Amino acid sequence: MFHHVEPYAGDPILSLNEAFGKDPRTDKINLSIGIYFDDQGKIPMLASVRRAELKVVEHAGARPYLPMEGAANFRHEVQTLLFGANNPALQSGRVVTIQTVGSSGGLKVGADFIKRYFPGSEVLVSDPTWDNHRAVFEGAGLTVTTYPYYDAATGGLRFDAMLAALSLAAKHSVVLLHACCHNPTGVDLTKEQWQQLLPVLQERELIPFLDLAYQGYGDGLYEDTFALRMLADSGISFLAVNSFSKNMGLYGERCGGLTIVCPDAAQAVNVLGQLKANVRRNYSNPPLHGGQIVAFLLGDPAIRTQWETEVDEMRARIKAMRTQLHAVLSAKLPGRDFSYFLSQRGMFSYTGLSPEQCERLKNEFGVYILRSGRLCVAGLNSSNVEATAVAIAAVLT
Repeated sequence: MFHHVEPYAGDPILSLNEAFGKDPRTDKINLSIGIYFDDQGKIPMLASVRRAELKVVEHAGARPYLPMEGAANFRHEVQTLLFGANNPALQSGRVVTIQTVGSSGGLKVGADFIKRYFPGSEVLVSDPTWDNHRAVFEGAGLTVTTYPYYDAATGGLRFDAMLAALSLAAKHSVVLLHACCHNPTGVDLTKEQWQQLLPVLQERELIPFLDLAYQGYGDGLYEDTFALRMLADSGISFLAVNSFSKNMGLYGERCGGLTIVCPDAAQAVNVLGQLKANVRRNYSNPPLHGGQIVAFLLGDPAIRTQWETEVDEMRARIKAMRTQLHAVLSAKLPGRDFSYFLSQRGMFSYTGLSPEQCERLKNEFGVYILRSGRLCVAGLNSSNVEATAVAIAAVLT
């Protein structure tokens, strides 16, 4: 019956992570998958998350289906986290949020919404972007193209080329933008560059779709939402997804949100209704437990303060690993400029290594990074950062 079904090549990130698990070497180093590890190489259970989960269990009762849009307390806390409690867009009722199955689920629901109501729109993604961005939008039947972004020569941003390309984009094109901690390059727009981008979005009537998977890992929980607040204040309508996998360590709970900022409250009611209809014909409603951990944590001032401190500590550890990696590489290869490891932000950095050099890292040194050269800085620790730098230096010479 299924003789015509072709084999699945596998996801490049998850497949590499599986290969790491099968590698018998005891000194292997996993810098492939986008997961935060502590200095002992473990996924941490944040103390604030543990406290919030105990509260959820303490108040546990029957487990009914959630509404299609998700739990009201979760949705409220997400909006407050993204925009601030007193944001005029929230107070005017023109912001709608649904609880999604991770931010990937939010991307899928948002992509289906775009396909239905803007069927002729193309989706423009950065070159490069997270591989699954293209897969999700193409899977919804949308055409995906790229705009210039990463500058391989400098390890920075091709901002002028990006602006020029978006200035020529067809009206109502969807522009996928990383709100902070760009995946896979770690290269972000500055505040000034976001402000320069704003009139292009307005003049071309483009539809921004922001991905905020790493809130708190850039400059801070509040600082990393600058782009969302700027767009909301400008009156632009846009979509945004966010995730609590990284900043709360809730990877397996799949806690995310999809938020759409609308022109007015009346349109927001209709948009929310259609998002609910989309969820109903997809997975009916989101799961309960993880979302309530998020809601209880964000809603309890003491626990939230503890969580904010823990996020600050995670961000500081990632920056410390960048500094150490840069120091060892600069000492090993003094003629090369590795400053991009310091200017790039968040969990990831583009190393500039070729696919062949990445294969050498894996085969000869047991250091696993993606063939694109993306390295997960959050997988480095005080025990493996020097070995990683020595291996990178070896394949560069």
